[in-house]
Amino acid sequence: MAKYPSKPLLLALLCAFAAARINSLDQNGICKSLVETEGYTCQDLQVTTEDGYILGLQRIPSGKSNNNSTAQKLPVLLQHGLTMDGAAWLLNPPDQALAFILADKGFDVWLANARGTKASRGHNSLSTYDPTYWEWTWDQLAAYDLPAFFNYVNNQTGQKVHYVGHSLGTLSVLAALSQQKLSNTLRSAALLSPVAYLNQITTLLIQSFARTYAANGLYATGLRDFPPVGQALGTLEQFLCSIPGVDCSDILVAITGPLPNSHKLKSCVSAAYTTVHFHKKYGAFVSKRGTITMFDYIFPVINMQRYNQLTPPVYNMASIPKDVPLFFGYGGRDALSDVNDVKALLNELRDHDKDKLVEQYIEEYAHMDFIMAGNANQKVYDPLLTFFGQN
Repeated sequence: MAKYPSKPLLLALLCAFAAARINSLDQNGICKSLVETEGYTCQDLQVTTEDGYILGLQRIPSGKSNNNSTAQKLPVLLQHGLTMDGAAWLLNPPDQALAFILADKGFDVWLANARGTKASRGHNSLSTYDPTYWEWTWDQLAAYDLPAFFNYVNNQTGQKVHYVGHSLGTLSVLAALSQQKLSNTLRSAALLSPVAYLNQITTLLIQSFARTYAANGLYATGLRDFPPVGQALGTLEQFLCSIPGVDCSDILVAITGPLPNSHKLKSCVSAAYTTVHFHKKYGAFVSKRGTITMFDYIFPVINMQRYNQLTPPVYNMASIPKDVPLFFGYGGRDALSDVNDVKALLNELRDHDKDKLVEQYIEEYAHMDFIMAGNANQKVYDPLLTFFGQN
């Protein structure tokens, strides 16, 4: 059993404050809790996917000093990563949080919430208590969620959409683009901590889940919401904390790796948010074959039923249209999106138009720094704004 190190009183107080903030978010939602409290206008909206899921979408149409007119403003859609939701882009102060920075720079900002998150648990005919509601994997995020978001924003604004994804939010857009989706609505895509190949992953918790197919096993037992409650939570916690090298004192670090440049308070906020709102059945998107594939149901007979072939279909990154403007932001200390894995992805894109692909490598950055670091506004978002301006 991993030991729980003692924490300084100050950090404990900060975490208590973070928990209170999360409770407010629970009660009031993202707009009222995290946007309007900072003096920005915010709209709560809903989008329905082709397969019937009702997704939450927040819109920040203007900055503090801008008027509320969205005419001529370019829309930007922000897509969060695993264990997060649209609040991920709002955790830092306004001058350090990407959503607020974009709004203040004159963009029309839209915050996506993937199916299963608190804002996106509706369905045309299913309840979250119905096991059928959870019969999806991350493939459906690429096939249904992203197209629904892009089409809605495009219809509302009449303009193509800039996109920023973090972690899983990069994998879903890469998958969609490789299948020629979004081409009529996408203006450019920025990929922060890009996740595609995960052969060099070093975070022990995710390694263990991949090796043991733990996600599949948990789902087979009937678990849908994660983390579970009651006795099931205790059993799962005991299992995870018994993995050698896993430090259960900070679940976010256990999942993503170190947070060398991110605020301690925001770490607490993010960890608390993970605990409360991770209601997604993404399954194990770590492929053991060294390829990027659709969800692997492990048993060939099930894969055959789902895909009409024994192994899951491959997402071919080389099929991404070569003229799509792409921005890659990745770090040297990222335990999930290892540099060598990112380079493997970039190698797949070696024939991409050279003037349409931008790399932003930051040696000291880890996985969460791209959305949580206090200096990301200068190291990441300034180059990102330049990229948007060129496209």
